[in-house]
Amino acid sequence: MSSTFWIIIAGAIATYLTRIGGHLVISRFDNIHPRVEAGLNAVPAAVLTTLVAPAVLNAGPAEWAALIVTAIVSLRGGLMAMFLAGAAVLIVARQFVG
Repeated sequence: MSSTFWIIIAGAIATYLTRIGGHLVISRFDNIHPRVEAGLNAVPAAVLTTLVAPAVLNAGPAEWAALIVTAIVSLRGGLMAMFLAGAAVLIVARQFVG
């Protein structure tokens, strides 16, 4: 088998062990300190920021249009509506704007 396959398998195992390890550590505590809980609640926003920030910094007109539409739809719609609207605008804008 190719080395790419084994790299993907190793990455999947590392990801699984990381996730289950965090769960096992946290599950051993009866009470979680409010600061720890606040930090854990901030993780999804931090991850999203690390994914979006580089794209925003290198964005062209099509990406900016998709970002603006996604932000507007997020105010009223759900996660799926936000994703679909942003993806649709990005696809169409890249076809016409470049």
